[in-house]
Formats: sequence, C-alpha cells, structure tokens
Amino acid sequence: MNAMLETPELPAVFDGVKLAAVAAVLYVIVRCLNLKSPTAPPDLYFQDSGLSRFLLKSCPLLTKEYIPPLIWGKSGHIQTALYGKMGRVRSPHPYGHRKFITMSDGATSTFDLFEPLAEHCVGDDVTMVICPGIANHSEKQYIRTFVDYAQKNGYRCAVLNHLGALPNIELTSPRMFTYGCTWEFGAMVNYIKKTYPLTQLVVVGFSLGGNIVCKYLGETQTNQDKVLCCVSVCQGYSALRAQKTFMQWDQCRRFYNFLMADNMKKIILSHRQALFGDHVKKPQSLEDTDLSRLYTATSLMQIDDNVMRKFHGYNSLKEYYEEESCMRYLHRISVPLMLVNAADDPLVHESLLTIPKSLSVFLKDKSMWNLLAAPHQFQVTWVSHSWPQEGLHCT
Repeated sequence: MNAMLETPELPAVFDGVKLAAVAAVLYVIVRCLNLKSPTAPPDLYFQDSGLSRFLLKSCPLLTKEYIPPLIWGKSGHIQTALYGKMGRVRSPHPYGHRKFITMSDGATSTFDLFEPLAEHCVGDDVTMVICPGIANHSEKQYIRTFVDYAQKNGYRCAVLNHLGALPNIELTSPRMFTYGCTWEFGAMVNYIKKTYPLTQLVVVGFSLGGNIVCKYLGETQTNQDKVLCCVSVCQGYSALRAQKTFMQWDQCRRFYNFLMADNMKKIILSHRQALFGDHVKKPQSLEDTDLSRLYTATSLMQIDDNVMRKFHGYNSLKEYYEEESCMRYLHRISVPLMLVNAADDPLVHESLLTIPKSLSVFLKDKSMWNLLAAPHQFQVTWVSHSWPQEGLHCT
C-alpha cells in the first residue's frame, strides 16, 4: 500500500520543463517588448545660434526625457501594429470641407480644409498644410488626431488626400500619387495662398509626405513664400539608399515591405480601369504586361519599377528614386526645417539618419538643429536664416 502511494519522479521533471517554458516565454516577451531598454532625453546635434538657444529655452519638451507608455510603448513593432491597425481608443472626428482641384493633366486632386476652433496664441492667421504618409488621406486616425489638436490650438489645417487613396474618389486620369510628385501638394498650397492671402504657412509631412513637402520647398524659392517653418516626421530621405535596407529581414523590414506592397496593389487594382483600361491614353511606357507583373509583385520596389515610375516617364527605378528623393533638395530650403525620426522606427534604417545629421556640417550659413534619438526618442533638424520668435508656440 505504501509503495502505491509513493509519488513518482516524472512530475517533478515535468514541472521543471513547464518552468523552463514559462521562463523562455517571459524572456521572449521582455526582448520583444524591449522592456529593459532605458529611457533618456534626446541627444541634440546643432550649430550654436540664436535660434538654437531660443528653441532650447522655449521648448523644454526637446530636452525632456521621453517615457513611452507602459509595457507596449518600448516596442516599435507593437506601436506600429496598435496605431496602424487598431488606432487610438478614442479618435476625434474633426469636421472639414472637401475641395476639388482639376490638374493640368486631367487628374482631380482633393484636400480637406479644417477651420481653427480657437484663437492662435499670438493672434495670427496660421494654416498647417499637411501631407500624409503613403496611400493615406485626411480620414486616417493619426491625421484626424493631429488635425483636432491643431484646430484647438488655433491653426487652420489643409490635408492633402493622395491621388487614388480615397476609396470613394475615382481617378480622372491614368495617374495616381507617387513617391516624390509634388503637383497635388503644390496645388493645395497655392489654393490656400490665394484664398487666405494674409495667412502664414506651417508645412507638415508624414513619412512619404515628409519627402514630398521637403522636395516641394526645395524645388523653387517661390514655394517657400509665406512659409514659417516645415516639419517632416519619420521619412527616409533617400529611396535609393532605403531600398537596400527594405529588402532586409532585420527589424522585419522585409515583412513590412510586403504588407505595404500588398496595400499598394489593392489601391492600384481598384483603379485598374482608369489606369489600364482600353479607353484611356496611358503613358507610352506603361503597358498591359505591367498589370500582370503587378499581381506577382511582393515589394514596393517592384511596384515602383513596373508601374509608378512610368507615370512620369522615368527610364529606370534608380533614376526615379534619385530624382524624386528630397535629399537633393534639402540644402535649398531656407525656412526653418525640422526633421523628426524615431531611432527604433522599424522601417527607417539607422544609416538613413546620417543624411539629416550631415546637414549640420554642410549648411554652414544656416541655423541647424539635429536631435538624434536613442531608442524611443527622436531626431530633429532645424534649418533657418531667420525665425519669427514671437510666432513660436511649443506645447
């Protein structure tokens, strides 16, 4: 009887296996969530100037330690998934008016206009002209949140809807938005200047939109008229250099590349009649065979090579990326320019951040800010000949 009641040794071994499994899962969670990653204030790189000193004095947020949300806030992947797919718990719904502009090639550009909900802190008429990220528009949650905050602080907002991005707006020409095309953004800015001749402009771009706004400002000096400053958030500066890192599995960039390419395919195919239909006059280089190649594309580079570059007649993907990247235009911008990047951005490789940092050395005659982020912080670059200090508002 006593022998039958004896406890066998196997469960003890089994308990050890379970304990090891739990430990392994916890280790993976800690590594994936970056829970051990320390927080710190941003590292600043800038030329000493009156502008730099004024910004440091007026904007304590620039030197404040960034503490991300608990548990999930230290992982760039989880932040991307949560905000990109699930959105915010409570996302505002600002009310605006949709404007339509007919372009010279027959394309119909649209943007949404949102009036301020309060008086600006210095009483000026200031309009934010905003360019969203790839395939995005004014109805995206991050844009709505940004616009709502800007409205409540006294800013008028004009948000470009990328050509072909809105599901309920049909294309009226065989062309959609591309990586560096500034035509639609320029048309929106010109509309604002004519409609509100006394307004001053704050130019804002997110991701692909950051490339577009910087390229737009650097194309001609006239484009910088009435512009107080420009802010670019999380762009990569050089598509030619970025394409190599986009094919790497490090930080899952190849996976993100596939997801974005799949989304682009869906948008292009939703406009297949306007782009590839027999009744439309397609660009000479765009052939029906490109549509079949589109179905098998697994990266943004393949889509750009087979379809997007041909809207503007580029002979190769290299030529397209070289000509359409804002890196060639940054040194021509003479208004205050802020370039913001997260160091743990899953998409923008850290090697691309050397581009804005190098500007502080290259642009000797301009006030330059470069805020380089440790993980979960940001990189910011300021470029300016002068700065209207009474117009600065930091929150």
